[in-house]
Amino acid sequence: MPTDGSLRLRPAEPDESDALAALYGRTRRASEPAMPPAMHTAEEDQAWFAARLGDGEHEAWVAEDDGGLLGYALVTATWLDHLFVDPSRQSAGVGTALLDVVMGVRPDGFCLWVFESNVRARAFYARHGLVELERTDGSGNEERAPDVKLAWPGRDPVAFYRGLIDDVDAGLAELLARRAALTRAVQQVKGATDRDAAREREIVERMARVAPELGADRLARIVHAIITESLDAARY
Repeated sequence: MPTDGSLRLRPAEPDESDALAALYGRTRRASEPAMPPAMHTAEEDQAWFAARLGDGEHEAWVAEDDGGLLGYALVTATWLDHLFVDPSRQSAGVGTALLDVVMGVRPDGFCLWVFESNVRARAFYARHGLVELERTDGSGNEERAPDVKLAWPGRDPVAFYRGLIDDVDAGLAELLARRAALTRAVQQVKGATDRDAAREREIVERMARVAPELGADRLARIVHAIITESLDAARY
């Protein structure tokens, strides 16, 4: 494992949840406003960490020296949930050492979320080869702050990205099936078979706000095809 002679890296012990929660809390507070304020009390953080260290799904690694805990990384099989370094030891190689450990124990790649406003963290991950995949408006996180999904594709990037695509395609197939079923249902009560051009434009505009990378023109073609095929399926 990477070391500078005094830095030590090891798996976290189950009884270290309070220490990890304390480091997390002071690092979040020191990171404002690049990170939005944390949403939970110290007691809630302690309970959260205790649960994660004992659930069998998370693995935590800590960095320490003779002075105590310097940072930690918390991972699942496919996600880097946390990587935090004590404010007093940032820019000293601790984060890099922890990230190297995560890459070593998750060689097939992993994803993580970073707040869009946390420019320093995003630059850190970019220097280490992580790729920004997508952005959100923050409606899916409790802070309601825009965030960015990053990925380290591991030793076989093609297989890693194809796995992510497979996950999206599985969800897309389910959504298309639901869309077709709803089209069939509305056709049964609607009566008229004429398409509503104004409504389709509204759908495209809403989708374009969520997926600006595709743009309204591309989304218009996609929506047109989905509605066309859903209507066709509803006839049979």
